[in-house]
Amino acid sequence: MTAWLAPDSFDDFVSRRHGALLRFAHVLSGDPHTAADLVQDALVRAGIAWHRILRQEDPEAYLRRTIVNLNLNRWRRLRREHLTDTVPDTGRLDAPSHDDAVWAALAKLPRAQRTVLVLRFYEDMSQAQIADVLGCAIGTVKSHTSRAMDNLRTLLEDETPARRTTGPEGVVA
Repeated sequence: MTAWLAPDSFDDFVSRRHGALLRFAHVLSGDPHTAADLVQDALVRAGIAWHRILRQEDPEAYLRRTIVNLNLNRWRRLRREHLTDTVPDTGRLDAPSHDDAVWAALAKLPRAQRTVLVLRFYEDMSQAQIADVLGCAIGTVKSHTSRAMDNLRTLLEDETPARRTTGPEGVVA
C-alpha cells in the first residue's frame, strides 16, 4: 500500500487555516470533539481532490461548505430518538453564566437558523457569502437570520428573568 503525499499547497493551507476551520466547526456543532471530527473528515475529502479545489476561487469556502454538509449529515443520523427505561443520573450544575445561556439558546435553534447565525456573526460573512456557502438565495439567508434572531431573543427572555423597574406610584414599567 502506498502512502498518499499531500501537495505542498495543501500542507500550507492546512497549517494556516486549520485553527479557523476548527473554531467554525465548533461553533456550528457545539462540541469540540465533533468539530475536530468534522474538520478532519472535510480535510481528508479536500486533500484527495485538492488539485480540483484549487481551480476554484476560494478553497476555504469549499471546506466550510463541506463542514456544514458533514454536520447536517451527522445531525440527520443522530436526530433519531433513543428510548430508555431508566432515568439518567443528574449532577449538580454551577450557576450558568450569560454566555452559557446564549450557547444553550443557540443550540435550541433549528439547524438552518443556527448555521446562518454562525456564518453571519461568528464568521462575519456577508449575506451574499452565506447564500453562496449554503447554496441558497439571499432572501432565504435574510429570513433565516430574522427568524433566528427572533427565536434567540425569545429563548433568552425565557431563560433570564426580566428586569422590572417601578415608576412613579409603584407602577411596573
